[in-house]
Amino acid sequence: MTSYLSAFSSLHAKLAMPRWRPTLLLALALLPGLAASQAKEVVTIGIGTQNTTTNTVTGGVVLKEMKLIEKYLPKTGKYKDIEFKLDWQNATSGPPIINGMMAKKLQIGMMGDYPLLVAGATGQSQPGNETQLIATIAYNAFGSGNGIVVHKDSPYYEFADLKGKVVSVPFGSAAHGMVLQALQSRNLPPDFFSLVSQSPEVGTTNLQEKKIDAHADFVPFADLLPYRGFARKIFDGVQTNVPTFHGVIVRKDFAEQYPEVVVAYIRALMEANAWLKADPVRAATKVEEWTKIEKEVAYLYLGPGGIHTLDPTIKPRWLDTIKIGHGVLTELKRVKPLDINAWVNETYVREAFKQVKLDYDAQKQSMASFDITGTDKLCKTPVARPKEAGEVWIDGAGVEPHASPLCTLGAIAKLEAAGKKIRVAYLIDHALGIKVFADKAFYAINASDAKKPVIVPFLLKKDAESHAAKIGGKLASYSEALTTASAPF
Repeated sequence: MTSYLSAFSSLHAKLAMPRWRPTLLLALALLPGLAASQAKEVVTIGIGTQNTTTNTVTGGVVLKEMKLIEKYLPKTGKYKDIEFKLDWQNATSGPPIINGMMAKKLQIGMMGDYPLLVAGATGQSQPGNETQLIATIAYNAFGSGNGIVVHKDSPYYEFADLKGKVVSVPFGSAAHGMVLQALQSRNLPPDFFSLVSQSPEVGTTNLQEKKIDAHADFVPFADLLPYRGFARKIFDGVQTNVPTFHGVIVRKDFAEQYPEVVVAYIRALMEANAWLKADPVRAATKVEEWTKIEKEVAYLYLGPGGIHTLDPTIKPRWLDTIKIGHGVLTELKRVKPLDINAWVNETYVREAFKQVKLDYDAQKQSMASFDITGTDKLCKTPVARPKEAGEVWIDGAGVEPHASPLCTLGAIAKLEAAGKKIRVAYLIDHALGIKVFADKAFYAINASDAKKPVIVPFLLKKDAESHAAKIGGKLASYSEALTTASAPF
């Protein structure tokens, strides 16, 4: 005890010495600040993303990597003593994100139309777990994005060829919904083919190893696998003629407690959209860096004339899509009731538009797309008809627009003859109106006038054959189309 008291007295004496006083006073002065810092409430925001689903990148991985949400998070008023922590959780499809939201581990999630409606219906069936649709990320007004692919050596070329075959799809995904919808609209029974559940990764491997006959998947896999050289697309969602979109949902309780945070998220989404449109080649390159999805595929979806359009407004047509999808799943007894009016909440996206002085209602009515524009260097003419345009991505020189399939293919032939490397080229399918890889397309050609040949691209072989008969021409491959296009130049 004596030694303890002695030591304490010694310490007290040292603290009483003048040379210690500034340090002690400084420590005392800092205590209120330290206490305030320790009193900050930490609120974790779980955000469910699908990084490899190209149409969700401006709602997910772009925001994460560019720290855009942090830029808009509220910091004053009731938020001055709140510290937000973003918990990014990546999934390969929508169902795991739905589960995370129902378990209260995620507050914000993004997914395709079918998972969205399931999330809405599931939440409404569990009071206290309701979600709300607050914004769109990207859409295709006619349904393109989901698709079915076969091995490149497969003898199957269209949906009807898959009768009795083994087709895999990620169950619960937008692609699953597309398949069910395609069967119902064709009055085909559920057992028309054997449908098995496989994730994109498993389906990809099994298709490559020819263990399945076909694989149905959502963006970007129905185009990614052909781009990688071992698959061929035989069905595109546009053939359902029902719009498809990816959207954002939030837990209703979180949105009501922190409405400014939800608006901040949408502001970040809008900035990400603008960033991508300002320089789509740069953006596609960064998307590849962040997701490992090749930039040429990302550009197919999100670049000019791309398969999907970025627009956060919730258009009536997308809600019609939800109604159709809900009807498909209801017929199969796979979904609970959904009150769409209670589920959709445009309050937050309207406020985001108001803050940047944009007209939400005008944009909601607009179906304007991000078209291919510019001047064709080979044919020396402006791109006047975007649906007939093409693009050539020259290694080391960027993407150049062309006014027609003939000019596009002619440019490729001329560039390759000059020793230039073509990373990829794009054309617009004449029948379906979607952007396709030029080297994966089928062509209808009439070369009776070698100086003015008619060259028309198609995704599907049957469409090319039909058009070839119509124009008195023939079905042609990519290499044949290149040879034909080189003659006038």
